[in-house]
Amino acid sequence: MTCKVQNAIGISVLVAAAVLAAQDRPPTFRTEANYVRVDAYPTKDGAPVPDLTQDDFEVLENGAVQRIEQFERVVVRAAGPQDSRIEPNNGRDMRAMLESSRARVFVVFLDFYHVEVGGSHNIRKPLIDTLDRLIGADDLVAVMTPEMSATNLAFARKTTTIEGFLTRNWPWGEREQLNAKDPIEDEYRACYPGRDAGPGCESSDGIFAAMIDRRREKRTLDALQDLVRFLRGVREERKAVLVITDGWRLFRPDQTLQRPIRCQPPTGTEVQLDPRTGRLTGSGDATPAMSNRAMCERDRMNLATLQDDREFRDILDEANRANATFYPIDPRGLPVFDTPIMPVNGPAVGTAAPMISPAADTAMLRARLESLHTLAEATDGIAIVNSNDLAGGMRRVVDDLSSYYLLGYYSSGTLDGKFHAITVRVKRAGVQVRARRGYLAATPDSAAAAAATAAAMATPAEADAERAAVTSAIAPLENYTREVPLRVQAAVGWMPGGSSSYVVVEGELSGAREFEYMWRGGAAASIELATADGASLVTKNVTITPARVFRIALAPSRPLAPGDYIVRIGARSTQAALPTRDTMHVTVPPSPQAVGAIWLRRGPATGNRETPTADLRFRRTEQVTVEIPTTSAQAATARLLDRAGKALSVPVTSSLRDDADGSRWTTAQLALAPLAVGEYVIELADGDNRMLAAFRLVP
Repeated sequence: MTCKVQNAIGISVLVAAAVLAAQDRPPTFRTEANYVRVDAYPTKDGAPVPDLTQDDFEVLENGAVQRIEQFERVVVRAAGPQDSRIEPNNGRDMRAMLESSRARVFVVFLDFYHVEVGGSHNIRKPLIDTLDRLIGADDLVAVMTPEMSATNLAFARKTTTIEGFLTRNWPWGEREQLNAKDPIEDEYRACYPGRDAGPGCESSDGIFAAMIDRRREKRTLDALQDLVRFLRGVREERKAVLVITDGWRLFRPDQTLQRPIRCQPPTGTEVQLDPRTGRLTGSGDATPAMSNRAMCERDRMNLATLQDDREFRDILDEANRANATFYPIDPRGLPVFDTPIMPVNGPAVGTAAPMISPAADTAMLRARLESLHTLAEATDGIAIVNSNDLAGGMRRVVDDLSSYYLLGYYSSGTLDGKFHAITVRVKRAGVQVRARRGYLAATPDSAAAAAATAAAMATPAEADAERAAVTSAIAPLENYTREVPLRVQAAVGWMPGGSSSYVVVEGELSGAREFEYMWRGGAAASIELATADGASLVTKNVTITPARVFRIALAPSRPLAPGDYIVRIGARSTQAALPTRDTMHVTVPPSPQAVGAIWLRRGPATGNRETPTADLRFRRTEQVTVEIPTTSAQAATARLLDRAGKALSVPVTSSLRDDADGSRWTTAQLALAPLAVGEYVIELADGDNRMLAAFRLVP
C-alpha cells in the first residue's frame, strides 16, 4: 500500500460514524467536505472514563465552539482466538479495513539501530502479550524497521504474524554489536582506523564511531518521518505507533568531526542520503580505492552537519497533523549507563582514549530519555521509560487505547486549505482528554474535484475499472526495488495529420554506487528499432556524457504500420569489457493515438535545469515534467491521482509544444514539494483519450 495525500477533511476520506437508534447497526458515514471527525481519549488519574455523555464534551476549532452532531463511545476488547480473525486478502481489502472508523491502526516500529540484544529479548514477551490483549476484532497492526519504506507496510489482524516476525529475526537489536551487518559501516572503519596521525597532524580516532552513530540516527528519523507521512493518508482517526527504542541523541553540527586528518583538509560536495542504498551519494574518483575514500569523506562532511533536532521537531509537527500518537518504549528497563564501559564502536570524537567519561555518559542517557518523553508528550502518547516493569507499562498502553469516544461536527470554518487547530474539553472536573490537534482543510477546488471523481465512479463496476487502470499504470514501478545499470523509457506517437509515426527513446545510466565506477566516463550506445520478428528498421548511435542520460528519436524512412516492435539498446562504457544490453517491446497504435511517456526532472541534482530521466524515482525538492505525443491542437487537462485513483488538490500545469522535427507534445508539470513519499499518477485527458503516467516519490 502507498501513501494517499490528504488535503481535505472529508472529500477523499470517510468521515465520522453517525449515531443510530439501533446500536447494533453499523455506523453510517458522511462525506461532506466540512464534516470533521475527532476521536477523544479522556482519563482520570490515568484510567479511562467510561460514562461520559455528549453534553460532557466541548469542541473548539481555531477557538470557535463547534456543535457536536454525532457521538459514540467505543470499547475495544480482544478479538478472541487467532483463527477467528479475518485477515485482508489483498491490498484493496487492507485499504478498506484501514479506512474503517471502528478499526484502530497500530504500527510497531522496531528501532534495531538503537536497541541492544538484551533489550530485544526483554521486550519480546511483553510486546506479544500486549498485542494479544490490545488488538480487537477490527484492528490492524503492522511492523516497521528503519530499513523499510512505509509504503511496504503489510497490516494484519493476527498477532501471530508479528510474533513470527520477532521469532524469525530475534535477536534483532544491533546497538553496540561488534559485528556490523552494514557494509557501509565497515567502510567507515576502513577509512578511519585511528592512530594514523603524522607529525603535527590529527588522527582519525573516533571518527568512524561518530559517523556510524549519526548515520544510524539519521536513517531512523527519516523512516519515522516517512511513516508519519504515510499514516496521514491512511485515515483521519488516530494511529498509534509503538516505538521500541533506547532513544536518540538528536545530533547537531559538530566541527570536530570535520577536522583535517593526515594533514589533509576534508573534501567532498553536498549530497543527500539515498534511500535506495542507505548511502550519502556522490561521484567518486578514478579508482575503486580512491572512490571509497572520497565517499567516506563526503559522508563525513554531511554527517558532521546533521540537524536531527530540527528533523525531530518536524516529525512531531507532522505527527500532530496526521493524528498519529507515539508510545515510545525503552526495552532496557531502568538503565544506569547509556554505553558500555568499553564502547564497541571505538573512542569518542577528538579523544585518544576508548572510554567515555561518566559525565558524558550521563548526558547521553539524559538526551535519549528526553527524546522519548518529548515524542510521547508532543503527540499525546505515553512514554514507557525508566521502569523495570515493562509488562505493567504496556498495560497502561492497553488501557489508554481500549476505550475512547468518536465525535463528529460540521466545521464553521472555511475551506481554505489551511491547518485548523482542534481543542477538545471535558466539563467534568478532574478529567483530562487527549484528542487530535487539528486537520488540514479542503479547498473549494479540491472539494469540487473530489465530488466529480465520486460521481464518475458511481457504480462498483466503474470504481473497479478505475482502480484497475491506476493499478496497471503503477505496476511497472515495482521494477525499481533493485538497481540496474541501465533504465529505458519510450513514447510512440503520430505526426500531426497522422501521416507517419515515430518512437522516442530515453535512457539513463545508473548512478547507484555499484554502477558508479562503470559509467564514470560516460558510454557509447546503440539504439535499434526492429520489427516483432527481429528485422532491423533503423539504428542510431549516441555518445552518452558523464551526465548519463540520452534522448533520441527513431523514425524509419517508411511510415510505421500499427503493430508490435522491438527497441534494442546496447551501452558500452570505457570501464567494462562487455556492453550492457536492454530490450523493450513497444506498440505503435492506430492514428492518432499515442502510448508511453517521456520524463524530465529539475532540481538541485540537475543544477536547476530540466534533464531527461528514465528513473521514475523523484524527491520532494524536484519538479517533474511528463511529455506525451499528441496530434491535438489543444492542450490536455491534467490532474494528480493517488494510487487509489482519487484526485488530489495539487496543481498540475499542462501545455502544448511543437518541436522542430514536426512532432507535437502535450506536457504536464508538477512541483513535488507538497507530496508525501509514495506512488502517484499524472492523468492527461484530451476528449476521450486518457493517458496515465505513474512515478514514485522517495525520501
